[in-house]
Amino acid sequence: MLYVVLLAMVAGFLALRLYSVLGKRTGHEQQPLPRAADERVVAPAAGRTIDLVPEPREIGLRHIEPKAEAGVRAIIGIEPAFDVAHFLEGAKAAYRMTLEAFWRGDDKEIEQLAEADVAHAFAEAIASRNAAGETLENRLVSIEKATIVDAGVSGREAQVTVRFDADIVAVTRDADGVMIAGSLTDADVTHDVWTFARTLKSSDPNWRLADTDED
Repeated sequence: MLYVVLLAMVAGFLALRLYSVLGKRTGHEQQPLPRAADERVVAPAAGRTIDLVPEPREIGLRHIEPKAEAGVRAIIGIEPAFDVAHFLEGAKAAYRMTLEAFWRGDDKEIEQLAEADVAHAFAEAIASRNAAGETLENRLVSIEKATIVDAGVSGREAQVTVRFDADIVAVTRDADGVMIAGSLTDADVTHDVWTFARTLKSSDPNWRLADTDED
């Protein structure tokens, strides 16, 4: 019984952490992206046209690749509170939390961060590593850049894909503690492409990890 209560407390704590990094409103919500006077944006699969507010604020387009701009506009058109800068800060926090949970073998925390199929894939990788008696001593040194590379809306289902350029120290040890891969001193440059999903205008403010890939 105590174990069940503790799990419930942990789940509640993680939900609060996710709200703080991916779901909280800042009071400086994002305005629509710059557009031409005659430009109209069609949500990719919604089948309807969204007219945007004609006086947008500058948001730092260096964080959004051109092919993602229409999708971000579509998200803001449905949910004006969407804030690009705040979302990216939350995405970076979720990236760190997910990696660190995977490295230490905490599949329960990953369940709070990711969709079921993604969480299952992480859990299988953890189980395989445990069966081999291997441990990871990885460390996320820095996230050099986080860029929105794709975005879209189908109905109210939104997806935002982010490329993380990061430096990671990765070390693998066998069951005897002998280092079999990696380096304690040299960081590897990684380019991970993760997709986050959320139902817009829902009571749940959290974006969840829906896909992972490498660039």
